[in-house]
Amino acid sequence: MSNAPKPTTAKKETSGGSSIFAGLAIVICIAIAWGIFLFVMGNPANFEGGDNANHPLEGNYLGMIYKGGIVVPFLIGMFLMVIVFSIERFFVISKAAGKGNVDAFVKKVQSFLSSGNIDSAISECDKQKGSVAAVIKSGLLKYKEVESDTVMNTEQKCLAIQKDIEEATALEMPMLEQNLTVVSTLVSIGTLVGLLGTVVGMIKAFAALATAGAPDQAALANGISEALINTATGIGTSTLAIISYNFFTSKIDSLTYSIDEAGFSIVQTYASTHR
Repeated sequence: MSNAPKPTTAKKETSGGSSIFAGLAIVICIAIAWGIFLFVMGNPANFEGGDNANHPLEGNYLGMIYKGGIVVPFLIGMFLMVIVFSIERFFVISKAAGKGNVDAFVKKVQSFLSSGNIDSAISECDKQKGSVAAVIKSGLLKYKEVESDTVMNTEQKCLAIQKDIEEATALEMPMLEQNLTVVSTLVSIGTLVGLLGTVVGMIKAFAALATAGAPDQAALANGISEALINTATGIGTSTLAIISYNFFTSKIDSLTYSIDEAGFSIVQTYASTHR
């Protein structure tokens, strides 16, 4: 009985570690973005006269992006965040799926269940590893446990197995969705921050023209071009974030479906063989 709280405690520790990782990753991405902005894009070699206060050299996109303004490094940081969290989620979800193909694993478990070979199904879970196998193994162990129970009837035992699977799922699956909230947030704020940068850039461009006296079409076009860099970067960040979020969400849904399918088979097998 004293060992019961350990799974929950382990999950809380893992959750805390993931939160620390998320915080560090955000800070590091912003710091790297500022470094790229100041020392790569702001390199004097990218500008006329070797001075980043001047216009960028013709065709020099790094210099053009630098002229996008102070919002640019934050947009670059967001772009890096999408990449970092996508890579992190890829490894976490791949680990949760286990060593082999999940669909093939579920079919093997169902095959062992149909033949009444529960021990082989548990052994298959040990081979597969990962969150999906852990949840299914929990249900199989409960299956064996309730078989020796002489107090509960078959319906109660089926409910006990189903509840055990649901509890194991509640512990395992939320871990897969951690940090996806960061990616989903970047879907929205990427474009908004990009638009903010563009608006600020447009205000500066028109303000500069107003103080210059006679309208300069070339200067206006150049100012608008630099301002629109923010929008382009923001849209690019949001697009990558949307693709990443939808991809990993579909992966998690697929794993959840596999667990539900296997869990249903466990309960139905017990109900049909213990009438």
